[in-house]
Amino acid sequence: MTAAKRGPSAAASPGHLRVTQVRSGISTKPKHRATLRAMGLRGVGRSRVLPDRPDVRGMLARVPHLVTVVPADDEEAAEQRARSSVARQARRASEGTVTIEAETIEAELPAPAKRARGPKKELG
Repeated sequence: MTAAKRGPSAAASPGHLRVTQVRSGISTKPKHRATLRAMGLRGVGRSRVLPDRPDVRGMLARVPHLVTVVPADDEEAAEQRARSSVARQARRASEGTVTIEAETIEAELPAPAKRARGPKKELG
């Protein structure tokens, strides 16, 4: 099958997608809940950077009413991989599988991304 027959969404594009869960999986079909979990989304407002591949696009096609999708750059993907790696090491250390120093974990954490916030509301 040629790329033209598959359509633009199935074409090989070496990028990343930021997928954010915007609606709850409660009261949805079990397959929808399982798809959210397979993408690593555990609650409303949570985001994941996923590779732009046909299998991920298929999962997104199953739950378009529960998520929003925007393009992400390689820097965001690398930051998420670093955070996952540090969390995995900390989890293994807490289970007693490996021994690491707390300073090592803090040194490996990337600086948190700053979020744009609106003006503060005054209570009056």
